[in-house]
Amino acid sequence: MSSPANVVAIDLGGTTIKAARFNAQGVTEERLRLTTPSSERPESVVAAVVQAATTLVRPGISAVGLCAPGLIDAAGGVVRFASNLGLRETPLAAAVADRVHLPVTLEHDVRAACLAEQRLGLGAGVPDLLVVVLGTGVAAGIVSNGRLVRGDKGFAGEFGHIPVHADGELCACGQHGCLEAYVSASALVRRYRRTGGVADSAADITARLKTDPDAARLWAEGTDALGRALVTSTVLLDHQRIVLAGGMTAAKAALTDPVRRSLQRGLAWRAAPSVGISPLGADAGLLGAALRATDASGLPPSRDGRVEAAVPGQRTPR
Repeated sequence: MSSPANVVAIDLGGTTIKAARFNAQGVTEERLRLTTPSSERPESVVAAVVQAATTLVRPGISAVGLCAPGLIDAAGGVVRFASNLGLRETPLAAAVADRVHLPVTLEHDVRAACLAEQRLGLGAGVPDLLVVVLGTGVAAGIVSNGRLVRGDKGFAGEFGHIPVHADGELCACGQHGCLEAYVSASALVRRYRRTGGVADSAADITARLKTDPDAARLWAEGTDALGRALVTSTVLLDHQRIVLAGGMTAAKAALTDPVRRSLQRGLAWRAAPSVGISPLGADAGLLGAALRATDASGLPPSRDGRVEAAVPGQRTPR
């Protein structure tokens, strides 16, 4: 029988490149963080990803998994468009494969996080799942009947652009009333500053929910908007479980409690699906990229089919 796969995973973000090497037992052997040179030429971003891969690849590695934001052609390994990275029609998987001479996969970062959630997190064993990542923007990964949904052009999951208010706030995408214009971290900060408040992050706002009426109002509007969007997705796709991920989930119950109430209010004739916070944290995309690499290697991913985050040098409990 073949040995389990050893893989390298790389999560390309707008500010940071996170990378790790996983051994056959699913243990993280080495980690690497680089600053994304997004203010430089696109070639510099590609070179930084290649550098991360060549630094971590060792003899015995079976495949490399990448994930990135933007419009991703997973089948072709191409970043069609990623505005924050300056990438357009960039064959990122091929650029890495040319240097490491291994199979290289590329996945959208949110779909990678969704894959990790499906196999390792709150979505394990759940055939119909929605994973909503709340950060600077808002996006989602969808699992239907056990399968990750990609859509016709591979662009499924633009959850942040579900309209929640007719003729509402102008979104950066050019539409009005998008969810992302109310509940993303960037939108919350922008709307709070319009009231005269001073904040650098969504955490600054959530820290003032009990003392600042403007912070409380904007947070309530954002969580209600998220609940409305979840109503739309639930009646369309009939999720069994909804998992919230990303930096905004640091608010914990201050996020989940009002979202659950808003979701149930909008579902008069059925019970709402369960709503929880991802246990995978900031590593979800990296883990999903590792799983995609493991699948591409053609070898069993590990003894129980899992790749897990762990402290380097320590075996993951089974």
